[in-house]
Amino acid sequence: MEGLLLEKQLSSGEVNVEKIKLFTSKDLDKATDKFSIDRILGQGGQGTVYKGMLSDGRIVAVKKSKIVDGGEVGQFINEIVILSQIIHRNVVKLLGCCLETEVPLLVYEFIPNGTLSQYIHHPNEEFCLTWEMRLRIAIEVAGALSYLHSAASFPIYHRDIKSSNILLDEKYKAKVADFGTSRSVSIDQMHLTTLVHGTFGYLDPEYFQSSQFTEKSDVYSFGVVLAELLTGQKPVSLMRSQESRSLATYFLLSMENNLPFDILDSQVMKDGRKEKITAVANLAVRCLNLYGRNRPTMKEVAVDWREFNCQLELRLMFNKFSQRSDVSKLRK
Repeated sequence: MEGLLLEKQLSSGEVNVEKIKLFTSKDLDKATDKFSIDRILGQGGQGTVYKGMLSDGRIVAVKKSKIVDGGEVGQFINEIVILSQIIHRNVVKLLGCCLETEVPLLVYEFIPNGTLSQYIHHPNEEFCLTWEMRLRIAIEVAGALSYLHSAASFPIYHRDIKSSNILLDEKYKAKVADFGTSRSVSIDQMHLTTLVHGTFGYLDPEYFQSSQFTEKSDVYSFGVVLAELLTGQKPVSLMRSQESRSLATYFLLSMENNLPFDILDSQVMKDGRKEKITAVANLAVRCLNLYGRNRPTMKEVAVDWREFNCQLELRLMFNKFSQRSDVSKLRK
């Protein structure tokens, strides 16, 4: 039934067929050792992801729905439709799917270094998430979201941006993943939903109240990720006071009270330049504005970031040149 539904969409032109390979159930059984528990990479609300090896030696990730119901299967089909339209280096690549099983199976490129959430909230001695890495990952995610909102064939709203949906590849570059609840919409259209989707702690409060999801809702979630990268704290924590259990609220209160450096992650304080940290913190505040109309677009975020980096690099070059000139004068 679900396979027929997907086949119908494949033939309707909604899915870019040239990019989607159809795998057999035999292929994926063999690739995952019959979906062995030893091959499980992760589990979430939509399904379980297994590590697999194809007959040509490629390592892949295979996503299988947990629950056989229309909603879950619909999300899988939606993910195929969305990802078949996307070509971006910072978005996880869908390689294909299988229609022969009870629910469709999705096959992705394998991203080896886990999720951003793991590195922020469970740091280890072997690998350190430096300030420069945090900044680069944030810039890459901003670029991916800007592309989804402004440069894809139709604007695409992710609807579940969070640090656990940002994967890191072999070079620790960001790959935005999990498009099951995403939507492709007409330009200037707001997506009205009867059921609010997303993750508590990242949810746009405006969307929560109105059920109207816009591109600015993704901007809010991105702001929470920025706050995570800056502070190293979880989006929701019972360890904080009741009014500050939400990281967004805690972060905004700290900024309002001019205490941002009191809550920063120790690695950020150790590595980062105050000027750049302050700029990123101010950007997070703009993204976390309670009113969507006052938030920047992701395109504006990406452009502002490029301009800021260029200005900062020029300033640093000028300072180095000035210091060299001062040294030359002293020598004379």
